[in-house]
Amino acid sequence: MINNNKVLGIIPARGGSKGIPRKNIKLLAGKPLIAWTIEEAKKSQYLDRLILSSEDTEVITTAKTWGCEAPFERPADLARDDTPGIEPVIHALDQLDEHYDYVILLQPTSPLRTVEDIDGCIRYCVQEGAPACISVSLTDKHPYWMHTIDERHRLHPLLPTAQAIQRRQDLPPVYLENGAVYVAQKDFLLKMKSFTTGETLAYIIPPERSWDIDNEFDFYYCSLIKGGYHDITS
Repeated sequence: MINNNKVLGIIPARGGSKGIPRKNIKLLAGKPLIAWTIEEAKKSQYLDRLILSSEDTEVITTAKTWGCEAPFERPADLARDDTPGIEPVIHALDQLDEHYDYVILLQPTSPLRTVEDIDGCIRYCVQEGAPACISVSLTDKHPYWMHTIDERHRLHPLLPTAQAIQRRQDLPPVYLENGAVYVAQKDFLLKMKSFTTGETLAYIIPPERSWDIDNEFDFYYCSLIKGGYHDITS
């Protein structure tokens, strides 16, 4: 609870994954991937309850083993590859009788995110009176230097500017939605059906804690970091 507001944490973890089979329960540095998120979330001083949303029996069993509630089973039609990420959140809220003022979504694919990131994002959202707040990180992959390629393999700027920027030092900073933490007022979320709106605040997390596992290299990198080996370049 924060400022008399009850906070619900939701971890969405379906059983399927195209990039990495059974990703959410695959061992990363000796623990199931989902366990890293559960452990950090359980350290939070603000979460009143932490629950899992999954359609998969093995994922549910694993989450319970690591101390996360699984009060319901997600319908299979909300666990497809093309299911919008907000749908499992709305379904979870519909399954619970308890009242919550804020909802925080914690994806298990962000194992480097810490409890400081979780609580910091919640605190920032509440203190600023914002309806939503999501974590972002500074990126060096700047859209001003990105291009599309036509059928004749000619380059076209993705974001044409009035004046070409030649030096990296002159580029305006840009931030990437890193998938680590999503916070919103429950009523706002149910109305907008999105954490990301024109009223959403950005909470900045360092790039080194913002890794989102999408492929085998991501998994390997995070395994090295969590395993205590912090330099993969030597």
